[in-house]
Amino acid sequence: MILKKIKLNNIRSYEDVEIELTGGSTLLWGDIGAGKTSILLAIEFALFGLQPGQRGGMLLKNGKEEGGVKIDFEIDEKYIEIERTLKRGKSISQDYSSITIDGEKKEISVSELKTQVLELLNYPKEFSKKQNLLYRFTVYTPQEEMKQIILQDSNTRLNTLRHVFGVDKYKKIIENITIIATKIRERKRLKEGMIANLESDKQVLQGKKENLKLKNIRLSQIEGELLLKTDSREKLEKEKKEIELQMQEKNKLQQEIEKTKILISTKEQLIFDNKKSTEQLKNQIQESSSIIFDESQILDLDKQLNSINLNKSTFAEKNLEINSEIHALNLKNQENENTKNKVTRLDMCPTCLQDVDSVYKSNVANQLDTDISQNSNRVKELTLEKQDINKKLLFFEQEVTEVQKKISELNLAKVKLEGIKEKQIRVEGLEKQTTSLLGDIQILASQMDSLKDSIFDLSKYDNLFQTKQIELREARQQERMTEISVAELKKEIHMFSLQIEEFKKRIEKTEEIKQKLIYLTNLETWISKKFTPIIAHIEKNVMIKLKLEFSELFAQWFSMLVSDNFNVHLSDDFSPIIEQQDYEIDYAYLSGGERTAIALAYRLSLNQVINSLLSKIKTKDLVILDEPTDGFSDQQLDKMRDILQQLNLAQLIIVSHEQKIEGFVENVIKLQKENGLSRKE
Repeated sequence: MILKKIKLNNIRSYEDVEIELTGGSTLLWGDIGAGKTSILLAIEFALFGLQPGQRGGMLLKNGKEEGGVKIDFEIDEKYIEIERTLKRGKSISQDYSSITIDGEKKEISVSELKTQVLELLNYPKEFSKKQNLLYRFTVYTPQEEMKQIILQDSNTRLNTLRHVFGVDKYKKIIENITIIATKIRERKRLKEGMIANLESDKQVLQGKKENLKLKNIRLSQIEGELLLKTDSREKLEKEKKEIELQMQEKNKLQQEIEKTKILISTKEQLIFDNKKSTEQLKNQIQESSSIIFDESQILDLDKQLNSINLNKSTFAEKNLEINSEIHALNLKNQENENTKNKVTRLDMCPTCLQDVDSVYKSNVANQLDTDISQNSNRVKELTLEKQDINKKLLFFEQEVTEVQKKISELNLAKVKLEGIKEKQIRVEGLEKQTTSLLGDIQILASQMDSLKDSIFDLSKYDNLFQTKQIELREARQQERMTEISVAELKKEIHMFSLQIEEFKKRIEKTEEIKQKLIYLTNLETWISKKFTPIIAHIEKNVMIKLKLEFSELFAQWFSMLVSDNFNVHLSDDFSPIIEQQDYEIDYAYLSGGERTAIALAYRLSLNQVINSLLSKIKTKDLVILDEPTDGFSDQQLDKMRDILQQLNLAQLIIVSHEQKIEGFVENVIKLQKENGLSRKE
C-alpha cells in the first residue's frame, strides 16, 4: 500500500489543504502545534472512519458545519480514492462516504466502506468490529500511545497483544471450551437424572414379563374351558333343535287336524246346502207341473203388439207434422209483426226515395194483421188436434205395456216348464254328491282320530323342550361368562404387552441416554484433561516464541538507539525489563530520550513481529512514526539514520519537529500554522 494524496477540508486546524505523498521516506516537519498529527489522524479517519469512543469533534474544525477527508492510495496496482465527510448536528457524525477503484465510484454506507477497506488491506475479519489495533500497531501509533501500552497493567497489555498477534483465539478457545464443558456437565446432570430409574425400570419390566407369562398360561386354561363349554352348548343346541323338529311335526299334525275339521265342517255344510237345494228344486218341480202353456197365445200377443206399435208410429208422425206446422206459423207471425213495425216507422221509401203516406202504411198494416189473425187461428186448430193425438199415443203406450206383461208371463211359464227336467237332473246330482260327502266325512273322521293319536305320542317333547331350553340358557350363560373372562384376560395381556413395549422403548431410550452420558463423560474428561491443556500449552509455546522473537528484536532496536551499557528484554507479560550492570532499572527512572527509545524499539519490534505473523496484509511496507525522537540526544538522532535505513520500507512517513531528521529522508513536507490555520509551505 502506497499513500498518494490526502485532501483535508475543515479538519482540525486545516481549512482546505491537499498534500501529495510519494514512496520512500517522507518527513512531515513543523513546529509543535503546526498540524502534523492532524494529517495522520485524517489518514486514519479516511481509511477507517470514526473509531469506538472517538468523537467527531476531535476532527471537525470548530465553528464549521461540515468537513471531510479524501485520500488516494495504491494497492496491487489498483488506484483507490476514499472520501468521508463529517456533519455537525445535535452531535458530529459521519455523513457521506464513497470509494473509487480504478475510476469506478460507489457511494456506500460507513460500515460497508470500513468492511471493504479491511478487505483491500487484507486484514483478518476479526478486526472488522474492533478498534484499529492492527493499523495502530503496524502502521501508525499516535504519539504517547506506545508508551501507554508499556505502562499498562500486565493483563490489559497481554490481552491487547493476544488480539494483535491473533493468539487470543487460543484464549477464546479455552473460554469456549470452558463454556462447553459447563454445558456438558449440565447435560450430564440432566442425563444422570434421566437414567436414575433405569435399573428399577428393568426390574419392573422383568416383573411384568413374568406376570404376562402367567397370564398367557391362565389364558390357555380358560380358552380350554371355553372350548368345552362351547361344545356342551352346541350339543344342547343340537338336541334342542331335534326336539324342536318333533314339536314342529306335532304342530303340523295339529294343523292337519284343524284342516280336517274345516274339511268336515265344509262337507257337512255342503250336505246341508244340498238337502236344502234338493227340497227347493222338488217344490219348484211340483209347482211347475201344474202350469198350462199354449205357444199360440204368445204368437197372438206378438201380432197384437205389432199392430199397436204401428198405430202408435202413425200418430207419432202426425204429431211431428203438427208441431212443425205450428212452429212455422209462429215464425210467420213474428216476421209479420217485425214488418209491420218497420212500415209504421218508415217515412221515406229506401228504394225510390219517395215519401210514404199514412194510408199506404195503414193498408200494409191491415193486411199484415189479417195474415197474423189467420195464422193464429190455424195454430189454435192444430193445438187442439195435437192434444187428441197425445191422448191416443198415451192409450197405445198403456196397451203395449199390458201386452208385453202378458208375453213375459207366458215366457216365464214356458221357461218353468222347460226347467223341470233340468231340475230333476240337478236333484239326482245333489243326492249323489251328498252320499259321497257322507263317505268323505267318515274317512276324514277316521284320519283325524289317527292324527290325535300321533299328537298324543309327540306331547312328551313339550316338557323335554322346556328342560333343554333351561339347560341351554345355563350353558350359554356359562359360555358367555367364560368368553368375558377370556376377553378381560386378553385385554389385560394386551395392556401388559403395551406396557412392556413402552418400558422396552423407555429403557432403550434410557440406554441410549446412558451411552450419550458415557460419551459426554469421556468428552468432558478429554476436554478437561487433554484438549484444554493442549490448547494452553500451544498458546504458551506460541506466546513464548513470540516473546522470544519480540524480545530479541526489541533488544536489537534498543541497542541501536542507546549506546550505554543497557541490557533489555521482555518479561513473560511482555513488559520491558531494563537492566544495567545486573541491576533492574524502573522505566520511570529513565531519561526522556531513553523512554522514547524504549517506546520506539517496542514499536518497531512489534511491527516486525506482526508483519511476520500476518505476511499477507497490504500495509506491511508502510510505517508512520509520530514524533519518534522526542527527547533524543544528538547522538540518538544520528542513530535514527541507521534505524530508518534498517527498516527498508516502501513508504515511511515521519512526523517530527527536529530539523536534523531532514537529512535522513528523501522527501520533506513543511507545515506551519498562522492565525490558527495550518498550511503547507
